[in-house]
Amino acid sequence: MQNQTADTDTARFARCIEASKRVRWDIDEDVIRGRKLDMTQTFLPQGLSLVDDLAFLLAGERRFLSQVQGRTYAYIFGLVERFINAKVLEISRDHALGDQTALEALIRFSDEELKHQELFRRIETLAGEQMPAGYKQAGDPDAVAQAVLGMSTWAVLMLTLHIELFTQLHYRESLEPDETLSPLFKDVFLFHWKEESQHAIMDELELRRIDAAMTAEQRDKAVDEFIDLVGAVDGLLQAQATEDTRYFLKVCGRRFSESEQQAVGNGFLKAYRWQYILSGAQHRPFQRILGDLINETQAQRINDALAPLVAA
Repeated sequence: MQNQTADTDTARFARCIEASKRVRWDIDEDVIRGRKLDMTQTFLPQGLSLVDDLAFLLAGERRFLSQVQGRTYAYIFGLVERFINAKVLEISRDHALGDQTALEALIRFSDEELKHQELFRRIETLAGEQMPAGYKQAGDPDAVAQAVLGMSTWAVLMLTLHIELFTQLHYRESLEPDETLSPLFKDVFLFHWKEESQHAIMDELELRRIDAAMTAEQRDKAVDEFIDLVGAVDGLLQAQATEDTRYFLKVCGRRFSESEQQAVGNGFLKAYRWQYILSGAQHRPFQRILGDLINETQAQRINDALAPLVAA
């Protein structure tokens, strides 16, 4: 049975390689193509920005909120891919003297993550050229990566799987169907999605491989570490929501009431929690894989940790 599982995994890694070769793209030739971000266009759709919750905003303010959130959306993806790439490089060494198909697939994974980081840096530069000064990023990618990588591989891979599954969900259900979005911004996540589809498959394969070698005690500790990582993500989102609220209110150019200012701040945080935590946690493919690896008590601990975010 073990050899059969290994053969099946090798075949899945091989299909990831084939797909990687087929969808391979270039940042300048395929994505940016000499374009700039147009500030007359929406970046993030309502399904992600949740801007409809803020009915008092004018049309231009709604659009600007989508642009601020879109800039943060790209920034956060670039940030998390710093630790994802480091972890992929680490686990690829497990295959260095073994399954060379798995090794090649994971090396391609790492190469693509480096390209994605560059793409998001380029988008940040383009956003900075068009948007008013004063936008700030709340987290340093290297510092965040160091903190995340201090956790177990199981916890980091579970968080990585969560991220790369909701990336696909967001594109298919919110970004792709919306014809009103900035074509450049939409293309960034179209091409990102094309490669993330393979990455999620490899996340699952490596997570199950790591899980199979763990004791019950190690897995139980890893579940707590995963909960801690989700909490750390929420802390980053709270800090970024505070920065983005300050920036939005300053740039909008009109005075909002105290209750409206509070609603804007709550709206940013609610949207970010939906984008980076709750939409993925509720996604059936993620729930299925997580459910395969944990027991009911552990699942309840995770649900209890998420409950305050859902209720907020």
